[in-house]
Order: sequence, then structure tokens, then C-alpha cells
Amino acid sequence: MTDGANPDPAVREALRLDREGHVREAIAAYERILEHRPALPDLWYNLAVLRRRNGQVVPALAAYGQALALGISRPEEVHLNRAVIYADYLRQDEAAETELKAALAANPRFIPALLNLGNLNEDLGRRDAARVLYERIRSLDPACFEALARCANLHSGVAAGSLIGELRAALENAAASPADRASLGFALGRLLDATGDYPAAFDAYADANRASRASAPPGTARYDCRRQQEIVDRLIAAPIAPRPRTGGVKSRPQPIFICGMYRSGSTLIEQLLGAHPGVVNGGELEILPRLVASELVPFPEALATLGAERAAALAARYLDELARLFPGAEYVTDKRPENFLNIGLIKRLFPDARIVHTLREPLDNCLSIYFLHLDQRRAYALELMDIGHYFREYRRLMAHWKFLYGDDIIDLSYDALVADSQAERARLQQFLGLGAPAPGAPIAPAGRAVKTASVWQVREPIHRRSSGRARHYARQLGELRASLADLLAE
Repeated sequence: MTDGANPDPAVREALRLDREGHVREAIAAYERILEHRPALPDLWYNLAVLRRRNGQVVPALAAYGQALALGISRPEEVHLNRAVIYADYLRQDEAAETELKAALAANPRFIPALLNLGNLNEDLGRRDAARVLYERIRSLDPACFEALARCANLHSGVAAGSLIGELRAALENAAASPADRASLGFALGRLLDATGDYPAAFDAYADANRASRASAPPGTARYDCRRQQEIVDRLIAAPIAPRPRTGGVKSRPQPIFICGMYRSGSTLIEQLLGAHPGVVNGGELEILPRLVASELVPFPEALATLGAERAAALAARYLDELARLFPGAEYVTDKRPENFLNIGLIKRLFPDARIVHTLREPLDNCLSIYFLHLDQRRAYALELMDIGHYFREYRRLMAHWKFLYGDDIIDLSYDALVADSQAERARLQQFLGLGAPAPGAPIAPAGRAVKTASVWQVREPIHRRSSGRARHYARQLGELRASLADLLAE
């Protein structure tokens, strides 16, 4: 985004609107300027940034394209921004790769493009290609600690001694920022866990979570137990007018909702479903949260006045977005874990919706979240006892949804799945009306991107190594175990 040094009053006004958070008005201001003076690449870039921020990703691509056509300086940054839209919003990985390679053609030393291309190769299962890119970054900039952390995360843990030493040395480097130390610490914890040094692994993860909190943007709130209880109370109390079922008429594409806690097996379940020829893996879609934020304020109270006609219109918008992202799909999975908060809305929009609820042994689940480098906006993930509280509130809300919609919710246990994957897969597909799974169907279909922290776990054969993981950390989990004692006895 260009700064306010431009002497043009119309441009200064557009910049002011943006600065003050009036995004739609700023977009309109730039569009008026460019209608009369279209040969201004920096203003096309500014417009593209605002359109993307406003959720207008296809128009944003067009504006970025205009900036490139007009010879904007530092085109590599424009190509990078286009790549993010293709990869994260439109799920067009080939187009994203093309943009990243164009960025590197413009500037072969452009580290953000190298990092993004490495990440895309990870999503696509190209471990060696990703490693080459991260090593290239390290040769260009030995102080790029993120590249070291990513290299370590590609390592299996066998013979990890040299990497463990490098990570520890980097953590001692005064040049490492809190964000760097978070990435390095989570990578170190993973390798120490893989080599069986559990006390040192826990300490590394604890330090990583503290660094993650220190790196949070200004204004990022800490987890508030009382506020979370109030949110769940409001969701339980919100009256939701029933909407009649469709009588067997199914939309296309048909959404399959998968939700639960993070690290409870949702990615594995999605990949198992993706082996079915009619199912496309949608990943963690943002469609429902965007509808809540833009159309249903205050939520959940707005559900009380959500009439059948408007509910049908919102459902159509959801399905239109699904069809745009995944043209021709028969079924699409929406596996955003936090949609357990939105089950009442889901059943209002889609009365026939079937919901897959992923479950995992509570201590294993909470520990795995603590060991995961999540966005700090999920503030509960940074402290074990906060995770435990959030877990209890999630279980309380799920009990409410199952009381209301029990026939349309299937509980699928991660631990049962890894113990007998064929039986659990058959039970799941029968519940969803997909028929029996094909024997020996692959877990992660070839060529499909896996956009999750579990990207490498789900590409392995199903194993039980993560089931019962908490036993290695019994000493560190004593307080959490006591707080969840009643849930552990279930």
C-alpha cells in the first residue's frame, strides 16, 4: 500500500479512508480515480489490497493484474499476493505455483516467495522439493530462522542430532525475534519428542508457546474463561427456529461438515473421505465464519429472527461459494474444527446436514494442541489449563447439539479409527450415504493438496503412535488431568 505522500487530494482521501478502516469507501474512492486515470499502477495495487481485504478476491486478482501490466515496481510482491489468493482462497494450486515462479523470475532472491513455494510443495506432498527451497533460503540468508524451523519439521526425527543442535543455537541467537523463537521452539519440541526426550520436548514446547504469545500482534486478547463460558451459554440459550427438511432433495455440491477440537483427527477423516470418488476435500473453509461476521450480527442472537426465506438465501450463498471453489464436485468436506460453534446455524441453513464430530482422548487432544503452533488469536492454545477449560466448554456445547440433533451427528473417535480404520471408515460412509469404502483406498489421494499442520502425518499409513501420547508426559499433565477427571472417566 503506497503511503500518504501523494499530493493528489483524491488519492489522499482514499488513503485516509483506508487508514480509518472505511474499506468499502476507500475501494469506491480508488475506483473513481482509476476510472478517469487508469495508468497508475500503484493505485491499482492499493485497490487490489483493499479488495482482497474485503473478500473480493477475483476482482483483487484483476487489479493486481492491471498493476503488473502497467509495469509496477517490485512485481515480485504482486505475484506473491496473487499466489496467496490462488492457493488460500481459490484452491488453484497450479496457478499459485505459476505466480510464485513468476515472482522468483523477477527476483530470484525473494525469500517470501521461496518460503511460500516451499510451503506449497509441502501441501502437495513434495517433501524433497520443499527441503531444497528451504536450504536455498538458508544459503541466501543464514539468519532466516523460519527456513531452519521448516527444514526441521520435514525431518523424520531419526538421526536428528545435528538439527537439534542447530535449533538450540538459533534459539540462543540474539537476532531471533519472538516469532522466530516460536517457530524454532515448536520444531525443536517435535524432534525431541520424536527421539524420546520427553522432558526436554515439553520444556521446548512451553518456551515456544511463551514466545508465540510474545509475538502476538498488539491488541491480541488473552484467553478469558468467563467470556468463553458466556459464549457457550448464549449458544445454548439461542432459540433456533426449525426449518423443514428438504424431503431427500440434495443440493450440489453437498457439504459434509467435519468439526471438533483441533488435533482430534479431522484431517485424517477428511483424507479418508477424499478417497471416495465423489468427495472433494475442501479443508478449513471460511465461508460460514464470514457469513456469521457479515450477516448474523449479533451472533447467535440473530438466529432467533432468521426467517426461512433469508436462511435459504444464506444457504444458497454458501453453496454458490462451494461450487465456485470446487466446480463439478458432488460432495465437498468443510472441516473447519471451530464449526462446532456453528452447528445450530448449520442445521438452520441445511436441515438435512450430516455432521461428523471428531473426538480424541482428552489428555492426548489437549497436549497435541499445546504442541501445535496455532495463530495467537486462538489464545486458549498457549496455556495447558486454558486448553483444558476450552475443551470442557466444547464438550458442554456438543452435548447440547447432540440433544437437539443427535440423529444427524456421528461421533468418530481418533483412537477407534487408528485401531480399526476399515470398520470406522465403513461406519462413517454409511452414515453419510456414501456406500462402503473401496478396500485399500489411499489415505491422501495423489495430487491433492493437504493444507493443515498434519500434512505429513496424514500422508503416512495409519498408525497408533499418537494414541496414548499423554502417557509420556504424565508428570507435566497432573494439574490438567485433575481438572478433566470427570471427562477422563467417560
